[in-house]
Order: sequence, then C-alpha cells, then structure tokens
Amino acid sequence: MSLLISTWIKFFFLFAPFFVLSMFLALTRGESAAARKQVANKAIIAAIAIALVLLFFGSSLFAVLGITLDSFRIGSGILLFMSALSLVKDGTRNHAVGMPSEERDDVSVVPLAVPTIIGPATIGTILVYGAELQGWDLIVGLMGLLLALGSLLVLLYSSSIIERLLGRTGLNVLSKITGLILAAMAAQIFMSGVMGFLQPMVS
Repeated sequence: MSLLISTWIKFFFLFAPFFVLSMFLALTRGESAAARKQVANKAIIAAIAIALVLLFFGSSLFAVLGITLDSFRIGSGILLFMSALSLVKDGTRNHAVGMPSEERDDVSVVPLAVPTIIGPATIGTILVYGAELQGWDLIVGLMGLLLALGSLLVLLYSSSIIERLLGRTGLNVLSKITGLILAAMAAQIFMSGVMGFLQPMVS
C-alpha cells in the first residue's frame, strides 16, 4: 500500500498537474465543455498508452529503433517551442481560433499528451521504474501511475469551473504566461538533448 501511495503521489506531481491544467485551458479556449472533455479523454488515453509502452517495452524499443532519450528531448523541445510561440503571440495555438472544428489542430496528443503530460523527465522516470520494479511491485507501480493520470483527468474535467472563475481576460493572460513558461521549458529540453549528444565529445 505504501508503494502504491508513494508511486501515485510521485507521478501526480511529476505530471505537473497545475501546469497541465493551464496548458489545457490555453489550448482549448473557446471550446465547449463537451469538446474539452473529449480532448481531456483523448489526452489521458494517449498518455496511458505511451506510459504503458515505456513501462514495459521502452528500453527495448528505443534500443531496437536506435532512439535515445536525448533525441526525444530535441524533438519534444522543437514541438513545444512552436506551441509556445503561438501562445505568446495569439494566446492560442495556430489555426485554433475562428476555424471549423474539423480543421482545428488536434491538441490532445501533441502537445497535450506529449510533451506536456509525458515529457522527457516523465519518460526517464517511467523507464527507470520499468527497469527497477519487478513482479508484484511492477503491478503496484502501474496502478499508481494509472491513479495519477486518473487524478489528472478529474482536474481537467474541472477546467470549465476554473474558466468561469478566471474569465476571458484571465484566460488570455494565463495563455500568454503559459507560452513564456513553455518557451523556457522548450529551450531547456532542447539544450539538454544537445548537451547529451555533445557530452561524449567533450569528455
């Protein structure tokens, strides 16, 4: 039980729930409550799928494909920076306002599930858990991971209430601030990947 609670709490905060919430509000601004729930469901389902693959097959999959964590950092950093630029400029992602719903960008997988929920730090932690936990402990760890994502889903479901409290102006300010934070995060993630590649050359 202690391992379950510990894993649940660690993953919940590792997913940066309040940052994910602000990102979710920014990316779904102007959407209906039903549309937001659909985005939240898809994002959490995508996050669960990615987490399961990483937990059970991550190390082997990366080895077979020749993908390193540093490569993922660089790719995630680029995607995140593109979203950040749009948020800072317009308060939302490109093409997210004033377009038919079928032409809107699907933000549920990128950048909401990856790299906002499942980012490089989360990937590394899940890979470590998959390697360290064995037998029943691995099952308990998996349950803690699912509980954390379930808690995050409940938080996203409450976004409409938060939106009503903040208002349009508050959301717009929050979107731009989120964009600035994302830009800094993207630069950090990208440079971490670059430094990872350069480290063998330096040493």
